[in-house]
Amino acid sequence: MASAELDLAYTEQAFSECPQCPHRVEPEGGPAFCTLRPRGAAHPFAALAGLDLPE
Repeated sequence: MASAELDLAYTEQAFSECPQCPHRVEPEGGPAFCTLRPRGAAHPFAALAGLDLPE
């Protein structure tokens, strides 16, 4: 499945504050990423609400 939505997950974690940041998420089996996003930005999973999945 391909998506035209932007990838909102910040995975570089280059800031010195990243290891202690409350917005850091460490998923099992994947790289850590940041959930902090600009004010007014759509939720990262908002695009999924419009998916039309075959039954």
